[in-house]
Amino acid sequence: MATKIRLQRHGRKSYAFYSIVVADVRAPRDGKFTEKIGTYNPNTNPATVDLKFDRALYWVETGAQPTDTVRNILSGEGVYLMKHLRGGVKKGAFDEATAQIKFNAWKADRQKGLKAVEDKVAADKKAAAAAALEAEKKTNEEIAKKVADKKAAEAAAKAEAEAAAKAEAAEEQPQTEEAPAEA
Repeated sequence: MATKIRLQRHGRKSYAFYSIVVADVRAPRDGKFTEKIGTYNPNTNPATVDLKFDRALYWVETGAQPTDTVRNILSGEGVYLMKHLRGGVKKGAFDEATAQIKFNAWKADRQKGLKAVEDKVAADKKAAAAAALEAEKKTNEEIAKKVADKKAAEAAAKAEAEAAAKAEAAEEQPQTEEAPAEA
């Protein structure tokens, strides 16, 4: 029986979530499978992969052919590196302990890279929030300035109207008292 390692789609529309499964090549994408060896969530940044490493390595070594996407996922998780290192142990190039040290060094370097990506995403998110806050503050200041100008214009118009009313009232009153002329 020819086996394939493939993705099996789950999740709602526009929010896919995948199981990584080992299945017969003739089985449909979301159909019957032999074993579930992990999950893949492309909706997070970086994409989240939960993999049963030993089982994935077993299936790759027994000849199961992964799809292109699954091959990239397995490669990113180090399954193919471990397969390569085990091949070197079988050939006598180095021993099992050296292979494990090399794999652990690669894994630590990869974790450092993922941490850097997560930190960059968090920093970008924080910078975007700060920029949005600054834009909102600027907009609020502009609105406050317009409101202050409008109130000042209303106060000036009111003062002008009162002054005009006083001047009009003063013109209407006849001048009854005149200063006596000194002779």
